[in-house]
Amino acid sequence: MNDCLFFGSNYSPVILENEPNKIKKPIQFKFENENENENENENEKQIKQIASNYFSTVFLFKNGKAIEYLRNSNQNPKKIQIEENIQKVSVGYDNEAILTIEGNAFAKGKDINPKNPNQFINISSLIEDINDRIIEDIFCSNISVYLLTSNQNIYRIDSNKSSQIGFGSDSFETFDKAKKPILMMKNVSKIFSGNTSNHFFLLNSNQELFGCGGNQFSKLGLGESRKEEKEIEKLTKIKNIPKGKIIDIQCGNFHSIMLIEEEDENENPKRKLYSCGHYRLNGLKIYQDAYEFTEIKSSLFENDNILDFSVGDDHTLILTSKRKLIGFGDNYFGQLGTGDKENQKIPIQIELPKLRFNESISNYHLSCGYNNSFLYYSLPSFSNLEEDLIKLFGRKEFCDISFKTKNGEIIRSS
Repeated sequence: MNDCLFFGSNYSPVILENEPNKIKKPIQFKFENENENENENENEKQIKQIASNYFSTVFLFKNGKAIEYLRNSNQNPKKIQIEENIQKVSVGYDNEAILTIEGNAFAKGKDINPKNPNQFINISSLIEDINDRIIEDIFCSNISVYLLTSNQNIYRIDSNKSSQIGFGSDSFETFDKAKKPILMMKNVSKIFSGNTSNHFFLLNSNQELFGCGGNQFSKLGLGESRKEEKEIEKLTKIKNIPKGKIIDIQCGNFHSIMLIEEEDENENPKRKLYSCGHYRLNGLKIYQDAYEFTEIKSSLFENDNILDFSVGDDHTLILTSKRKLIGFGDNYFGQLGTGDKENQKIPIQIELPKLRFNESISNYHLSCGYNNSFLYYSLPSFSNLEEDLIKLFGRKEFCDISFKTKNGEIIRSS
């Protein structure tokens, strides 16, 4: 059985029958007929990833299959049928994307496939450079789909609302007519955005950070001198970022949160969270907009290490090595799991039901949707390890791994 907790909005879409619209405390999530077919392959029941937003929620399983819950749909959950195994899903406000093991990217949405917005099309095949069609990562933001290729180039496809294209207003009309992925930047190692955001960040091979898109509330962290600029139309270097290695950046509708890893005086890795953007619900305990990335401080995790975090539209959840679930932000739908609907301006610990904490806490992951949240158990697999090493070293050729099983069999990845 899956170990998965759910809380928050339960009507956009309805994913738990016979439950209230607002689930204010974490409850166990069960799929229909989950207790049937006990002899079913374990991979059929093991969650690999959850991606959720306003219109849909997608569960990806270890066997590469996925099921989708759609907003205001009374039909049974829809199994996403793609010819190849799925390794990652991403859901934006108005779009959805899938990455297969073979490196093909499929997407759907009214700006991706206007004639049939509910049908997936192969968007990687639309890239003009045929040598750049193997995709290593995908990410959906509010209205955009971003593709990171095996050549470390970033492409983007959508209708180019909110100035996110990165080339300035002169390219808007051309891009809107093209309806195909457009090259944004070369030599990119990572891309960061959010499922409801209209802004994004790129990290290049020199570990320089660039931002683009909506800059309301200074959520790009460009500094006070640029606080009046609501739209940043060109990729712009982000200065004065915290020292350390950028592990992740997640973007909400009003703010951005960055996870940095640095070493303490004993050379032990220590992770810290930084935020920029709207002061009201970003956990900073300040009463003005944070114009640059500013550390989020709390006694709840000052002597702890942050394992995972996730950002929804305007709420944030944090999972620590001491098995604490901490949240702050919007809570109208119960998406913080505190048992009420009171917004939290500063981090607060959330009471959890009993989980499989005899297992490693690092096997648990967070996923915040538009106004709901998931905490789920995902046992690491060989492929997960390979993916982590690819992210660490940047290229597949550095990921030659060998294992010897109890039976003496050698398993190798290259």
